[in-house]
Amino acid sequence: MQRIRMVLPYMQKYGWLPTVICVDEQYINSFKDDLLLTTLPDGLEIIRVAAYPEKYTRKLGLGSVSLRSLLQFKKAGNTLLETNKYDMVFFSTSLHHVCALGRYWKKKYDVPFVIDMQDPWRNDFRIGKAKQVSTLKFWIAHSINKYMEAYTMPYADGIISVSRAYIDTLKKRYNSLNNVLSRVITFGAAVSDFDVVEKHNIEPGVIDTGNNKINVAYIGAITPFFIPIIRLFFESLLEHNFKLEDYHFYFIGTSYVKNSGVNMVADLAVDLGISEHVTEVPDRLPYFKSLATLKASDILFIPGSLDKEYNASKVYNNILAARPIFSIFHKDSSIIPVIEKTQSGVAYSFEHLNAPLKMKNDIYRKWVDFIREKEQYKQRDTIFDFSAEKKAEEITDFFGQVLNNRTI
Repeated sequence: MQRIRMVLPYMQKYGWLPTVICVDEQYINSFKDDLLLTTLPDGLEIIRVAAYPEKYTRKLGLGSVSLRSLLQFKKAGNTLLETNKYDMVFFSTSLHHVCALGRYWKKKYDVPFVIDMQDPWRNDFRIGKAKQVSTLKFWIAHSINKYMEAYTMPYADGIISVSRAYIDTLKKRYNSLNNVLSRVITFGAAVSDFDVVEKHNIEPGVIDTGNNKINVAYIGAITPFFIPIIRLFFESLLEHNFKLEDYHFYFIGTSYVKNSGVNMVADLAVDLGISEHVTEVPDRLPYFKSLATLKASDILFIPGSLDKEYNASKVYNNILAARPIFSIFHKDSSIIPVIEKTQSGVAYSFEHLNAPLKMKNDIYRKWVDFIREKEQYKQRDTIFDFSAEKKAEEITDFFGQVLNNRTI
């Protein structure tokens, strides 16, 4: 949602007039921030569709809002495409099931479709790596995603992705995509979002700014594939007798689900005996309060996943918050060059976890150097080539290429 929200104000400038179809918020059991609506361009046409109530569909094992609203999206899209001339359908979402309508609309209305692959649709990464894959729920979801991806992707007219690896995987999986246009367009960030924070005097959440500690914050979801990295980080500090009493570490918004009761980082802190230095809040903060929290922190910590294809969209707002960033990512992550290019912090890179002792020594040295030099990362220009307007230009330019390619 954030990707398309940020680029909508600039699309007309680059020759495209968007109409948005989305699920009405009353049908979504998720985190909301009404101020987000104030950032949309005036006159934007928004079609809000219903979804089958989750309290009923959960009994059938269907919780995903994209499955609950698929038929409603189909009906709304049919109405638009039958009564108006549209040059393209663009799917920009990580709730992929609705993307299957691209093939249907292409056949019925001869309209091309482009898919923005923000996260993998069929994701095989967990197979063989986690206990969750032994559950019936996982295999049902994986089977649905596998079938719907295979039904849809070979017919796409273009693919945008935040990761080259996602595109390579799809082209290897479906030979017909080798002749389809694709482009890597990373996430962006809107400087104007921070203006909203200041305009409305939004206070930070969770962080105790009066605790006389150096507050280190991470804001974003945590999966089991983050925990080994976070464990290595804390163990590196403990084994080198780093003065943790001067710091407090906050992990905020770590769950995708409200009231999940899952506290993976807090459980890790108990195991390591550092609970007094770590606070985890699984529920997400409203979007603009999260930006205010980033700005109120002394240090921003971004641990990566074991998945080398993982692309952390959160990094761009972290950069714009102008706080020093310490991060740990797989060496092939596209995030590392972003942090280095913007001089917003340091990134420790790893290839595998086969040498944990060496990793912990290296992380500690990197951390100590970062702490000594962190003031240099606070002040910098906030106009980078990942701005929302730049991303709008890249996306609409790609749209034009897709249309030209169809006429050749």
